[in-house]
Amino acid sequence: MKRSTMTEFHVEIAPSILAANFASLADEIRAVERGGVSMLHVDVMDGHFVPNISIGVPVVESLRKATQLTLDAHLMIEHPEQYIEAFAKAGADMISVHQEATVHLDRLLCAIRELGCEAGVVINPATPVGMLSEVLDKVDYVLVMSVNPGFGGQKFLPGALDKIRHLKEIRARYNHGFRIEVDGGIGPENVAEVVRAGAQILVAGTSVFHTPDPAAAVRRMQQLADEALTTKV
Repeated sequence: MKRSTMTEFHVEIAPSILAANFASLADEIRAVERGGVSMLHVDVMDGHFVPNISIGVPVVESLRKATQLTLDAHLMIEHPEQYIEAFAKAGADMISVHQEATVHLDRLLCAIRELGCEAGVVINPATPVGMLSEVLDKVDYVLVMSVNPGFGGQKFLPGALDKIRHLKEIRARYNHGFRIEVDGGIGPENVAEVVRAGAQILVAGTSVFHTPDPAAAVRRMQQLADEALTTKV
């Protein structure tokens, strides 16, 4: 199992390939590798759980052949328990599932870990952190959606900041080991406040791949994140 070495005092930028140019995906990946990232975020959508269809297992297999970066598979799909093994075999290192997508969340998270992957749980904007109270000791990371999932390029929902702070408080209070990830509307303009709230993995799509220089965009956001950790406000 590939485990990340991130601590509470390190922030990782995770470019989302949903925003990449699929006609030159290998070049896009090399560009963000030059920017110093160690993780790619892979949005999997089925057109049922969310109103869009994106990529599936074959693309993850291709990504695995093209890069050694950690692959963070975010399953925005119905019945995720039917597909986690396929994504693990395809090369995903991290697999996250939505709390809203399964009635057997505890079982599913344990199954992801048994497949050798890090297990993550995701909550939509309308889902309170309290819905995760029984599984926070079983997850490697919690992904807070800061937009309604399904499409890239949406505006950040500020209510996500309170959720991130709440999760950080819970983690400290109960000595849990999960990391906090945030996905949706992340860019240079809000990196600092998201990091100060407690997020450690920042998913960024259009703010990376829809720029003239994705490597520079990643480096800039990483710089802003590091400065937010060291600057008192």
